[in-house]
Amino acid sequence: MAKVEIHKLGIIGAGVMGQAVIRGLMHHQLITVKNVWAAAKTETSCEKVRMELGIPCHTNYSEALKDTDVILLCVKPNGIHSVLEKLKSQNLPPHTLIISIVAGATIEQIETTLGAKNPVIRAMTNTPCLVSQGMTAVCPGTHAKAEHLALAHKIFESVGVCMELDEVHFDAVTGLSGSGPAYMYLIMEALADGGVRVGLPREAALRIVAQTLLGAAMMVQQSGRHPASLRDDVTTPAGCTIGALLVMEDGKIRSTLARAVEEATRIAGELGKPKL
Repeated sequence: MAKVEIHKLGIIGAGVMGQAVIRGLMHHQLITVKNVWAAAKTETSCEKVRMELGIPCHTNYSEALKDTDVILLCVKPNGIHSVLEKLKSQNLPPHTLIISIVAGATIEQIETTLGAKNPVIRAMTNTPCLVSQGMTAVCPGTHAKAEHLALAHKIFESVGVCMELDEVHFDAVTGLSGSGPAYMYLIMEALADGGVRVGLPREAALRIVAQTLLGAAMMVQQSGRHPASLRDDVTTPAGCTIGALLVMEDGKIRSTLARAVEEATRIAGELGKPKL
């Protein structure tokens, strides 16, 4: 298998997710300020990226495309079509690998709009890649080869965990993982509020909640046991934990969280569809 390296990486859409990936890759020395550039809509946004990351940032990136071998698309779903049309009009080099983390944008849509045989990888990641704990799913397009998929794994494994999934699952990945950190933050905030309610200082309550959530997640990952089994370890007869769990069940927390994922998945499926 031929080895594909990153000689020049371009990130189109240097917003929250784009910057998170850039910072993660730079932290792990997969890229440097010398072999990466970014693009943003406005000069104000570009100036902010230049100041914070120390990399070139352009509103017009046609010249930068010429020697770029990997392009990461991090734009909003409603901006993907115009970006692809621009790439098409700029005579994108045929070897350039396109990796898209745009929610709702399918491989077929990307390949059809580009109208070229560039290798395409669809990915869905999340903001914890900024602290090397991202969760990314990847799927190869029609013209992507094993070496392109290996490079995508290398990129996203440098900022967390990466797994290959069929594209049919990507809306669900978006609803569960892409949006998932927001669910966890809301849960953490609510639990910390509970701690404050019973007398803990807010800073202490938040620190306790964050570490407890991190520890519980690591228990699931490292033990290989089902969360229900691990929950039973904490739930002693007539104890405080079972009392708390019953209150949560009364509030339908289980079905509420599951329905939240379902709704986010439904919306993700609509994002890539053209507006009539």
